[in-house]
Amino acid sequence: MGSTIGSLFDAARACLDADTPEDKLARTAQAAADFAEGKFASLDDEREPDPIRMPGRPARPRLVHPRELPRRGFGSNEGRAAFIHAVAHIEFNAIDLAWDAVYRFRQFPADYYRDWVNVAADEARHFAMLRARLQEFGHDYGDFDAHNGLWEMAEKTAHDALARMALVPRVLEARGLDVTPGMIEKLRALSDDATADILEVILREEVVHVAAGSRWFRWCCEVHGCEPRAKFRDLLTEYARPVLYGPFNVEARSAAGFDDEELATLQQLDAKARQP
Repeated sequence: MGSTIGSLFDAARACLDADTPEDKLARTAQAAADFAEGKFASLDDEREPDPIRMPGRPARPRLVHPRELPRRGFGSNEGRAAFIHAVAHIEFNAIDLAWDAVYRFRQFPADYYRDWVNVAADEARHFAMLRARLQEFGHDYGDFDAHNGLWEMAEKTAHDALARMALVPRVLEARGLDVTPGMIEKLRALSDDATADILEVILREEVVHVAAGSRWFRWCCEVHGCEPRAKFRDLLTEYARPVLYGPFNVEARSAAGFDDEELATLQQLDAKARQP
């Protein structure tokens, strides 16, 4: 698909608006290629981004409250397909989260946009791998219900890049660092190495994505003159109590830019949440 879009922000918006998986993946690949080739000559754009809204979505999956999603084990092919679909839905949302980080926040260094364009391209590749694996189970994206929790956090943080960097990469996406190793172990025990291998790739690359969140969270804190550890604790308390729980993958989170004090804060908040 040839690009006719004049700025990175217009390209990001077009990726956000794409309402089928095929179109979103194609536009993401084109925009990432154009960016890598330097076709977006200027990253200065004084236009105000549009108010945040739901990005383009296919008619399915049906979005429901997380409590309405049935719990399925890995033991049956149907259960494993539902699991793969759930992870694919996370990755599909993550494409939009990366493009919204590009589109919404202006006047950032070029490296900021490079990081989030690369994240968008990675998330699109993750989704494509998971969708292909799902199709091997006789299903496709949209066959199971899903929830909208990731995008809801994007809406809550649309006003503030600092909060977005803290809470989307470093809380919601970092949750994948905690739970994915256990999923891989279960899948390998079931001899489903094909799915486990995909999750290994995703886990390795998500460390880099969360690290980008850590880097730009600290950059925002420096610009705003606030102490990062205290600010992170405040944001966790204000926004993330319902979604913050252990156990935490300390090794992966350390590699993704969490320092010892932040890891201790996570442990403390988790312990407090578990108290009767």
